[in-house]
Amino acid sequence: MNLKKTFAALAAAATFSGAVAAGELSVAATPVPHAEILEFVKPQLAEQGVELDVKVFTDYIQPNIQVDQKRMDANFFQHQPYLDEFNDGRGTSLVTVTGVHVEPFGAYSSKIDSLDDLKEGAVVAIPNDPTNGGRALLLLQKAGLIRLEDASKITATPRDIAENPKGLEFKELEAATLPRILNQVDLALINTNYALEAGLNPSDDALVIEGSESPYVNILVARPDNRDSDAMRKLAAALNSDAVREFIMEKYEGAVVPAF
Repeated sequence: MNLKKTFAALAAAATFSGAVAAGELSVAATPVPHAEILEFVKPQLAEQGVELDVKVFTDYIQPNIQVDQKRMDANFFQHQPYLDEFNDGRGTSLVTVTGVHVEPFGAYSSKIDSLDDLKEGAVVAIPNDPTNGGRALLLLQKAGLIRLEDASKITATPRDIAENPKGLEFKELEAATLPRILNQVDLALINTNYALEAGLNPSDDALVIEGSESPYVNILVARPDNRDSDAMRKLAAALNSDAVREFIMEKYEGAVVPAF
């Protein structure tokens, strides 16, 4: 399907009462796939009078701080468990506008081809933020490598491991650094956006990966004072459009899955 024609049709079908008042919307996003998806919807929003300004960040802290401090209008990089943890820890009150996609979380290695080849005492790197670290441990539990004291705890840490038959050694590192140290550890649990940036193909390269049942839907986030603004509603509608669904499916080939 020609995605440009699809968006042109969507824009032509939009009804406007007189001239559309111009508006600006600044959104903080990590590079892949979030900023790419936002750049894709930018022409559609321009047709509706919304100028979308996408600012790229490579960490998981500043996008929320920028929105909370009203330096940016919204962000698009995180899932709900991470947002909940951030709000609780920082005293912020950021809110979800809409869910967009799931990035199945995976385990990668440059040293082994199968989890069966993981040796005793192997070094495993996981993200050091509570929700993504817990997500990594839940995936390792699903793969049968460990057992957690609470099998469903999404903020689990290595201290919550009840059984570790292979005596795996865990290193907790900033999520963005994990692809860069892949050759220094035996296994690394990597967020898909960082895996894609590093040239990894989650569908082909991950030794184990979350299924479609993952609850970690990536969301558009704003503040209570602007979540219902006209420009924000137009962005949310664009991100949940058929054209974006097709863009995600065609561009990322299963590495990113639409959640709407």
